[in-house]
Parts: sequence; C-alpha cells; structure tokens
Amino acid sequence: MPDLAVTVVDIDDPADPRVDDFRDLNSVDRRPDLPILPGGSRGKGLVIAEGVLVAERMVASRFATHAFLGVDKRLRELGPTLTDPSLAGVPFYRASAAVMADIVGFHLNRGVLAVARRPVPLEVADVVATARTVAVLEGVNDHENIGSIFRNAAGLGVDAVIFGGACADPLYRRSVRVSMGHALLVPFAHAANWPSDLDILRGKDFRIISMTPDAEAIPLSDAVDAERVAFMVGAEGPGLSETAMRAGDVRARIPMARGTDSLNVATAAALAFYERAR
Repeated sequence: MPDLAVTVVDIDDPADPRVDDFRDLNSVDRRPDLPILPGGSRGKGLVIAEGVLVAERMVASRFATHAFLGVDKRLRELGPTLTDPSLAGVPFYRASAAVMADIVGFHLNRGVLAVARRPVPLEVADVVATARTVAVLEGVNDHENIGSIFRNAAGLGVDAVIFGGACADPLYRRSVRVSMGHALLVPFAHAANWPSDLDILRGKDFRIISMTPDAEAIPLSDAVDAERVAFMVGAEGPGLSETAMRAGDVRARIPMARGTDSLNVATAAALAFYERAR
C-alpha cells in the first residue's frame, strides 16, 4: 500500500464517539446529514459519500472530507486516493463489517463512507456565469430522481443545476449515491426567489426552455440551438407550475409514441441534455 496521508484508526467499539458523524444514518430524527432536525433544532448538516467511487469523487470535489469509516478491504482499494495531501491527518476509522453495521444502523455493502461538512452555498449568478447549458428543477422531491439528474448532467455536458421551489435535498446520502458522486462535482445553487431568479439566467442570455408534454409545444429539437440554454423540468405527475411555465421563454416537448404522455423526470431531462449535446 502507498504511503497514506490519512491516519488509520482502528475502531472496535460501536459506541466510540469518534464515529458519531456516521451514526444512525437511517434515523428519521437523528440523521447527521440533516441541517435542520425535525422540530427545528440545528443538525450537523453533513454530506455522506457511500462507496469507493463516490468517496473518491468527494475527495476531488469542493467538499472537504474530514473523516472516513470503512473496512480494511476498502481502505486498500482507496489507497491511491488516500495519498492526496489535502487529506493529511484526516482519520480513516477502520472497523469490521459487523462493527460498522452497528454504527451506521444497517449492513453497508459498499463497505466505506466518507463525510464532509456542507460548504457555503453557491449563488445562482456564480454557477451560471460561464455555463452554456444548465438544468433548472422545480418541485422535484424524489432523491433518486435528483441523483439521476446529476449523473445525467455530468455525462451529457450540463454545466450546472439550479433548484427552484419545493425540491428535495441534493446532498442527502441517497441523492449523492445515485448520482455516483456527481452531485458533489456538478455546481448547483438554490434560487432564493422563485421563479423571479430566472431573470438572472435571462440576463446572461439563456434561452429558458419549459419542458412539457403539451402537444401545442414545439419539438425539443427546435428549441436547443441557442448559445446558452436552460432546461426547466418539474415534478413527477404535475410537472412545472403554470407560474414557472410562463416564466420560461419557450415551451418544448419530447415527441412521444401514441398512448404515452410523459416520461420520468430524470429520463426526460437526459433526453433534453442529449439533444443539446447532439
């Protein structure tokens, strides 16, 4: 194994307070990733990366990893990443699978977790400043859909993601896992004023495309040829609110075969991203 920057610390007692940042990940009221706990009290607001690949992407991201928890096999697999000078002195808590399961609250097949604190949120103006293609989400409240959208965005050349109203937390462990860590790498920002913050994009000469199954909308392929494009997608079922729809510049649809009116939001977003890349 190469010389590691991390400090390996063996953990035999699941109650060891040094691993509290990894504890009870399935708990509704004690999850360490929650910025605000049920009832309004302040939470830890941590970001959890699950698995070797996602942990590697956390190390490569703006999210500063401050601890790892994993079995010896994953320590060895992560060896090259753990030589990164930015990890100097960061603890890698090594535990058996059984001890790790007691800490986390379930058996973790992926065998390793990394944890970081949430950095200062990015602003909409910052993430779109040099972008050519962005995704804008409204009401997307499913963590797996959000994770899939980030993965699709990374693979298909989308530069940033903007969150409008009523979206789920993109830094929840499941979102990060489904995104394969790309939720940590693709820049994103939350619109403080929705949907009026779309004017920030319009001021940067983005064409804002409201995605809809409406047969009256133009085909998607006719909408993507602007220099800068923002694809706006809504929740499963209701789609974009009428307020958000009106705030766009053009309404576009994915041509569908007879008898099918719409697609899963992550799938629809992927097709829009691909059409833009193509």
